Order: sequence, then C-alpha cells, then structure tokens
Amino acid sequence: MSADLRRRVMELAGLFPVLAMLATIVFHYNGSATAAGLAGGLALAAIAAFALADRAAPVSFVLVGLTLVALAALSRPDWWAGTWSAVGRGSFVMALYTALTAIRIAATGSAEIVDCGRFLASQRPGLRYIALSIGGHLFGLILLYGSIALLGGLSTASTRQEPDPELRRHRLRRMLVAINRGFAATLCWSPLGFSMAITLALVPGASWNNVVLPCAVNAVLMIGLGWGLDTLFKPRLSQPVPPRAAPSGTWLHHLRPLLVLLGAIVAGVVLLHNLAGVDVVGAVMSCVPALAVIWIWRQGRGIPGGPMRHLSAQVNEFIRRELPGCGGQILLLFMAAFIGSLGAFLLVPLLPRLGLDLSVLPGWLIVVAMVWLVPLTGQLGMNPILSVSMILPILPTPEVMGVPPAALVAAVTGGWAISGTTSPFTASVMLVGGFGGLPARQAGLRWNGPYALCVGCAISLWVLILIWLI
Repeated sequence: MSADLRRRVMELAGLFPVLAMLATIVFHYNGSATAAGLAGGLALAAIAAFALADRAAPVSFVLVGLTLVALAALSRPDWWAGTWSAVGRGSFVMALYTALTAIRIAATGSAEIVDCGRFLASQRPGLRYIALSIGGHLFGLILLYGSIALLGGLSTASTRQEPDPELRRHRLRRMLVAINRGFAATLCWSPLGFSMAITLALVPGASWNNVVLPCAVNAVLMIGLGWGLDTLFKPRLSQPVPPRAAPSGTWLHHLRPLLVLLGAIVAGVVLLHNLAGVDVVGAVMSCVPALAVIWIWRQGRGIPGGPMRHLSAQVNEFIRRELPGCGGQILLLFMAAFIGSLGAFLLVPLLPRLGLDLSVLPGWLIVVAMVWLVPLTGQLGMNPILSVSMILPILPTPEVMGVPPAALVAAVTGGWAISGTTSPFTASVMLVGGFGGLPARQAGLRWNGPYALCVGCAISLWVLILIWLI
C-alpha cells in the first residue's frame, strides 16, 4: 500500500469509530438488533482499516482473533453466534473509548484544566503526594490515561527546576507514583472506565447503582494506603529539603473547572438514567460526547470565525487526526475484548470434558482469587480487558457461588486497579516509566510492588466482609 493511499485510509478509518459509537448509543436506548449489527460492522471496518494502514498497529492480535474464529468454526455448530457476540463486545469497547477520547480532547484543550494540573503539581512536599493522588483520581475520571500524561508532564517540568539531583529523583518518583495510584483507583468504581463497564456486562445481577459504594471503598483503600506508605517510608536525604512556597490561590478556585465538569457529567448521566431508563453505561456514552461538543463550542468564543467554525475544525481534527493517531490502541482494545469473549466461548464447553467443575470450589475463594488473578495475568502480558472477558464467563454465577454480585464486581475491578499500577503492559505503567526514565516493569514492580501486596490484602479482606455483610 502506497504512503498516499495509507494516509487516505487512515483518515477514513477515524470516521468508523464515531459511527460505531452513535450506533451503540442507539442500541442502548431501543435495543435494536439493526443498531447492534451496524455498530459491529462499523467496528470491523475500523479494525480492518487500522490493521492495513497503520504500521504501528499490533496486527498479531488480529491474527490470534482470526485463529480463534477458525477454531470456533471447526468445533462449534453455533460458532457464528459466538463470533458475533465477541464482535459486539469489541464494538462496545471501541464506542466507549471513542466517547471518552472526545471529552479528553476537549479537556486537554482547556487552559483552565491545565492550570488546575499545574496547581496540584506545585504543592509543597508535605501536601504534594495526597494532592496529586486525589488530583490524579479526579482527572482520571475524565481523561483516563490522559490524566497521567497531563499531570506527569507537569510534574516532570516542575522537577527539572530542582538543582539537587538526589532530591529531583526522589521527588519525581513520588509524584509519578501518586498520580498513577490516584488514576488506578478510578478503575475500582468509575462508570466511565472499561473496568466497570465490562465487569457489569459479565456479572449476572450486577448494576452500577448496587455496586458503586462497595467498589468506592476499594478506591478509598488504594488512595489511603498509598498516602500512608508514602508517609511512613519517606526517602532519607543526605541534606535538608529547602523550603518551598505554596502556590497562590485557593483550592476551590483552581479545582473549580474540573469539579464543574464532573458535576455536569454526573448530572447528565443521572438525568438520562432516570428519565430515559437507559443503563448507566449507555447514559455515560450519550452524555460524555455531548458535553465534549458543548465544551469545544464554548472554547471557540472569542476565536476568529466564532464557536461554530472552531467546533467544525475540532470535529474534523478529531476524526481525521486524533482517532487515526489512536488506531493501534483502538485495535488493541477491540481485539482484547474480542479474543477474551471468543476464548471464553470456546472454553466453557471444554471445561467439563477436562473434569474441571469450578462450582465445587467455595464461592468466597473464587471471589478472593479474582483480586489476585487479574494483576497476575497482567504480568504475563494479558490486558485486563482480555483476561476479565475470558475468565468471568467460565466462572459459576454469583447465585450458584452463594455470593453477592457486588462482592464479585468489587474483587474484579479491585484486581483491575492493582494491575493498573503494576502491569508493564498497561498504558498507565508505561507512561509512568516513560516519565521516570526507566523500564515499565521496574516502574510497576519496583515502585508499586509492596504497595500492590498491601492493597491486594486489604481488598481481599473487604470483599470477604462484603460476602458476610450482604
């Protein structure tokens, strides 16, 4: 394929995820099989375009997916239904990623949001860790991995001004660890994240309304334990830390743009969920891109050409540049969901033939095992989307295990969050390693290994309490 043709294909490819997102939104409101089929077809078109035109795309995942399709066709008479179900799972992930990318692009284009991040990164030493941890959490709710990119970049710029290399090294490590842990805590409970959306879709009887409080406790544990460990094990410096002035302005003034945006998203999701009857994930997928459009329009006020011209230019940039630039990530996420779903489809009938009956195991043991299994598979190179999509369907239902669905969801999303701080194959750890100037495996295990063990034990205890309480 020539370079010019590749460029044209990539520009066209950015349109497919947007159309798949719109079709998925329609499906969430009316359950139309036509909308679901259209979303799946558009998602496949996007994957084909990215695989053919994006040289950096992980095409090996496509080959694994095609191999699984061939195995399903040879071994299962209902292979087409299983394959199309896997396409539906992948198109859902692609649609959610597209919606969240829209709000991330809008946010990173806001000077107020960047100023908010700069305020958090410039806090005095005694307050900096918890400020960046909570800030990473709040930013992560909207920007996802973009929160690490934004705050990590600001932290790196801040530490460059420190002349002492020892102090600069320790300060950068603590700042990056705080940001990473704060972001990872969002994976425990946020309805905007893949962890919650996918887990809710795979755990029978679970809904966000019923699991949000138990899962939010996991987030509090992650942030609280991180702060405690950072306080207890401060690095010993060879010379006293020079005094550092606190940044000017109040917390409310600097955090107001971020809090207003979060409030608008929460209000929109609650209204859509209650008035239209759509589930929380569907409401998120509807509300987030709409708010992104409004925000970009408002940013265009005072710009030559006006808001509409600015909005048109940004939408064109989003479709022709931003999404194609994320082609490799979109392909990876789609294929992780596809491979996990189709892999589970092949494994479910195979387990009884191998004499494996997971229902004989105590339900509490299976639930606690999920806290540790998800980060363990992350060390082996499996994206949590893939591992969770493959493991959950082969487990007995919560009803059969005799455990509340909320406990299983809390265990899975808690393990997912731990993986987000330790797995060298996750974007969060790779970003942190890049800012810290060391390999992702070292950034994950050396910086967060003991922390992950403490958090894993705390979450395991909490899900056992949930099983007993609920």
